[in-house]
Amino acid sequence: MAVSAVGDKPYTVAYNGSGSKPSEDDAGDVFGREDHHDIKYKKLSWPLVAILMIAEIVSNGMLSLPSSLAVVGMVPGLVIIVFLGVFATYTSWLLVKFKLRHPEEHTMGDAGYILFGPIGREVMAFGTCCFAIFACGGQLLAGQISLAALSDNKLCLMLYTGIFAIPTLLCSLPRTFHGLSWISVASVLSIFIAGILGMAAAGISPDPTRSVDVTVASDFYTAFVSITNPVFAYAGHFMFFVLMSEMKEPKHAMRAAYTLQSFATVFYAIFAGVTYGYVGSHVASPSFSSLPPYWQKVSYGIALPNILLAGSLYAHTASKLVFVRIFRHSKHLHSHTFLGWGVWVALVFLTNGLAFLLAVGVPIFNYLIGISASLFAAWFTYGIAGMFWLHDSYHDGPGFFAWRRQWAQAALAIATILSGAFSCVAGLYVTIRGIVDAYASGQIPSPFTC
Repeated sequence: MAVSAVGDKPYTVAYNGSGSKPSEDDAGDVFGREDHHDIKYKKLSWPLVAILMIAEIVSNGMLSLPSSLAVVGMVPGLVIIVFLGVFATYTSWLLVKFKLRHPEEHTMGDAGYILFGPIGREVMAFGTCCFAIFACGGQLLAGQISLAALSDNKLCLMLYTGIFAIPTLLCSLPRTFHGLSWISVASVLSIFIAGILGMAAAGISPDPTRSVDVTVASDFYTAFVSITNPVFAYAGHFMFFVLMSEMKEPKHAMRAAYTLQSFATVFYAIFAGVTYGYVGSHVASPSFSSLPPYWQKVSYGIALPNILLAGSLYAHTASKLVFVRIFRHSKHLHSHTFLGWGVWVALVFLTNGLAFLLAVGVPIFNYLIGISASLFAAWFTYGIAGMFWLHDSYHDGPGFFAWRRQWAQAALAIATILSGAFSCVAGLYVTIRGIVDAYASGQIPSPFTC
């Protein structure tokens, strides 16, 4: 037996060594039995979870991948994209197994408590909120770029961000992910169709002066700056636990993860390779900006629903973490109470408001997204998964002897941790150096300017 705790109440979870989860009737289940509740959270099927994951991860981040290929070359770039997709599938499997063993955990913060105690809970909960809010701000900026392209930059950029922030906030308001799930179908279709059209437009009007290289020699700083794009294009694992907590059958979560990673890896590789092949080494980031004006508008316009919902999912996740933390053991979690809805709406306004203020008020906000991704997403997507396996295998068996008995899996878990550490440190290095270089060259604008 092992004791873990979330919030102020401890839960006892039995380890059976098989990777199966305890009964959903167990008191540790984050939402418990919902038969007679007004608000039911556990309504998601695995296909809907897969669609929500795709809507969140396969978003505007993919538009930076062709520029990564331009820096490192076609072959290394595609190898990195495919490798990271396979690696993200493996870490997804570790996260899902950990959640099934610990149904009481709702977020990475709860997982942090299981691994490291109260300090781990606060650090990882903060990291989840921080990255979610910064990611929401990143989607607002993507919406700004899209609206500016559609209207030929007729308004102040800050106004475009504010216009896009309003529907993002409204889509964040449903209390459950199920309330967002069907909207996400349109979101996935929009980014898929936009990607297809973007590739077709690049093929119709290829750059006649383009250069496409199989490999490109570059220094570590330049290469890793480009590699961070595919590294963080898969950075959606911090939402796995939250989504699994709202599934009708969490045991089917890997079906959703396999669907997500298969779609993302294949689509990323095809989109990056085709776009780079037709546009060449001068491809912009986001890559739609390299298309002819007409096709640029069409592609951005079709992609807007995806950018919108992805931002809403990030804001919803940050709000949900705090809301469940406050009301986990009260009637306000499952009932239509004035206090419950008041706090929920306030949290949604707060998270979206912070994302907007950061996006328009911090001149180095794009770099701060990189810092938050390096500090938190690198661990949530890659490194922390290895710690989950080491923790549970240690408690399942005779401590360190369990690692020795499963030495290959233990070595892979340690390698996963080291990869997360490398991504974190290297990502911080290139981002901070980028900030220094940008200030030195006068590229940083003033806050709240067009």
